[in-house]
Amino acid sequence: MIKIAVLVSGGGTNLQALIDAWKEGSLEGGELSLVVSSMEGAAALDRAQKAGIKTVIVERKKYNNICDFDVSLAAALSEYNIDLVVLAGFLSVLGENVLKLFENRIINVHPSLIPSFCGKGFYGIRVHKAALDKGVKVTGATVHFVNNEIDGGKIILQKAVDVLPDDTPETLQKRVMREAEWVLIVKAVAMFCRKEI
Repeated sequence: MIKIAVLVSGGGTNLQALIDAWKEGSLEGGELSLVVSSMEGAAALDRAQKAGIKTVIVERKKYNNICDFDVSLAAALSEYNIDLVVLAGFLSVLGENVLKLFENRIINVHPSLIPSFCGKGFYGIRVHKAALDKGVKVTGATVHFVNNEIDGGKIILQKAVDVLPDDTPETLQKRVMREAEWVLIVKAVAMFCRKEI
């Protein structure tokens, strides 16, 4: 059984897509074993607890530097013998300890078609605002492996989503989540559990 940890910082909509897939049996060979939040009070923690998944808080703001945070995060993941780490709206950059410990075993979902609108500063609603400001007609989401370059790891899956003439950043964000992020993250995790990636 592949033990999966999902790292979150906010509402946990991508986490919910994974929980739903897991409960339906779509993550064959995988088990959602742990949810780690970088923020106390994140709504994602409630989603995890309702699903019976263990939760841990490794609060970024309680650490003076990224190295200490990274050591604590690596320790939490190791304690639960995690095989796959999934970043689902996790707003902290991973450090060398976690990256080395889980090399080629960390995946992230990003709300654009990488290499567009990615890298430092591009997260959440900012990505969709940038896409609309640029006037693109198509956007989407990408699931990729995580390395030491922000949004720079090998791409696993991508899915395009049309930008509509009357879109706002908020309407576009919702459509990208529904049509691409939730679909791709479940598919990529299932592929990992089947040893296809």
